[in-house]
Parts: sequence; C-alpha cells; structure tokens
Amino acid sequence: MAQHNLRPIIEVRNLRKEYPVEDETVVALERVNLAIPQGQICCIFGESGSGKSTLLNQLAGMEKPTRGGVKIGGVPVSKLNERELAAFRQKHIGFVFQSYNLLPNLTALENVAMPLMFRGVPKDQRERTARAVLKRVGLGHRLSHYPRQMSGGQQQRVGIARAFVTKPEVVFADEPTGNLDSKTKAEVMAMICSFARDFNQTIVLVTHDPQMASYADRIVTLLDGNIVSDRTNHPAISPSTPFPTPTRPSIIRQQSTISTNQGASR
Repeated sequence: MAQHNLRPIIEVRNLRKEYPVEDETVVALERVNLAIPQGQICCIFGESGSGKSTLLNQLAGMEKPTRGGVKIGGVPVSKLNERELAAFRQKHIGFVFQSYNLLPNLTALENVAMPLMFRGVPKDQRERTARAVLKRVGLGHRLSHYPRQMSGGQQQRVGIARAFVTKPEVVFADEPTGNLDSKTKAEVMAMICSFARDFNQTIVLVTHDPQMASYADRIVTLLDGNIVSDRTNHPAISPSTPFPTPTRPSIIRQQSTISTNQGASR
C-alpha cells in the first residue's frame, strides 16, 4: 500500500446538504465528517440515492453546503466564489467523468493538451507532454483521432490522460467505469491507480460497483446521506513508468492560503 502523508489534503466538517422539493426539505447529507490524506485512493461507495454524488459535488465545489464546510489543502473551497473556484480547480484538481466529456471537435492529443494550455504551457511542451501521457495509457497510435473515431474504453483513456496530465494533487472520479465492459473497467481502474501511486496523488472515487471499490485504499460507505462504514482496504496495484509533466504548484502547506484571484485573471 502507498505511504500517505498523515496531514489531510481533504477535510470535511459537519457537512449538511438540503434540497427544497416542493413544500418539503430533503436532507441529502447529514453531519458528514471526513479526512482524506494525501496519496490515498478513497472510494465513496453507495447505492443510488445514498448521497455519494452529492458528497462528490460538495468536495469538488460544484455545490455549496447548507451547513459545514470543505477544505482542500487548507483552502476552504466551499467559501470560494465561482471565479476563485475555477482558478483553484485549474491548478489543483482533475476530473474523470462517466460520460468522458471530451470535446468532439478536438483530437485526442488536443483534448489532453487543453488543461496545459489553460496553464499557459507553450504549445510544443504541452503537445509533447500530452503525447507522452497518451502513450502511457496505450493510445500513442490514436493521437489524431476524434472521440467519434474511438471506442468507449479509448475515450475514457483519453479522459484519464486529460485528468492526470497536469499532475493535480486531487482527482475526482465519478463512476469512471459506469459505461464500460468488465475487462475495460479493470484496465481503466488499474490506470487510475497507477498514476496515483506514481505521483502520490489523492483519488476520490465515487461508485456503486463493489469490484471498482476494491481498488481503493479506503472505502467509505454512505446510506441515506450518512457515513455508515469507513474501512481500510488492501488493493494490489503496481505502479507503472512515470511520464514527464510540468512542475505542479504544491497546496500542502501549514494553514495555507492560495491566491486564486491571480490564477483567475490569467
């Protein structure tokens, strides 16, 4: 198992999320407390309606909590405005989506290079880096292919390459294997874990699939918006050869405050 920094990179305190539904208030999350250390692969597990996707949205800053808060690297993401959040995600967060979310008019190489473009990386450097990452996920021969020319498994590999190309500290993976067959599911999860192990990155994996949950170091189970189980798991995933990427800014610092305004103005 990977060695984890004892200092949490993600901290959730007394989180509550309510939604108004007609004349009622639905409580989706209730008093959720969670600390995830750097380098851990943490699975948020539960059936449909358990609150796992709502929790992911809170962690990633997609929604504001009704009560409580979320910090990533000491930064209170639940208190950032949209501009600050965009800048923060650009610097420190990666996403892998169930539906891939590739831009249809861009090639695999262009899709993967896009996060580097937003960081201001020169074109030759970002294409070189994107090419290396695509080669690592087995798509070195598909650089010029568009999403419509690739299978679902290949598209998800592009999505993984895009999520990890900037070496973010945290990657959120929302049912990343939901649209894939069993063999491809295993390949995709092995790739995600390999990247995370090599670079001590934190993965928050949301799934309802026990097989996918088994790849995690830790499995946090939700039921009706409450954490009902939090246990350690012992997966056996071997790291692969690392790939070259630009130096990433660190957000692990004592009582850190990141200037997101500067990043947003670029």
